[in-house]
Amino acid sequence: MIEGKVWRDKLVLAVDDEENVLLTIQDELSNCPGVTVHTALTLEKARAALVSHTYDLVVLGIMGVRELDILKLAVGHKFPVVILTSDSLNPVALNKSIELGARAYLPRDQLGTLIPLLENVTRLSQQTAWKKALDKIAFLVARIMRRATLEP
Repeated sequence: MIEGKVWRDKLVLAVDDEENVLLTIQDELSNCPGVTVHTALTLEKARAALVSHTYDLVVLGIMGVRELDILKLAVGHKFPVVILTSDSLNPVALNKSIELGARAYLPRDQLGTLIPLLENVTRLSQQTAWKKALDKIAFLVARIMRRATLEP
């Protein structure tokens, strides 16, 4: 059993079109006290779940073009998303999911390492550390530039 505050009262949505993948995710997370896992085998069920609940994490299997719609919806609700990838991963789809805000990736054949990855993702804030740092730098540069234009 895994202890820790990171899992306390967490709600996770797992979306994949393969039931055995969803069962593996549920089995892995059953070792974490305080975690509730919802599953969706279809994109329609995933969409309904995303608009009905507030998730601490979404694990999304790549299921074709329409999974990007689910990714957009989850990211739009500020839910961190981990993408499950396969050997036949389409690089275009991977790049697009990065652009849309996926937080991490995990090959399906490495589902046994799911818990440490999810712990890292849930410990991070809604934005990546790099984005936060760059946003702060941009803010400071803008502030310096404003001062420079106001001073004689």
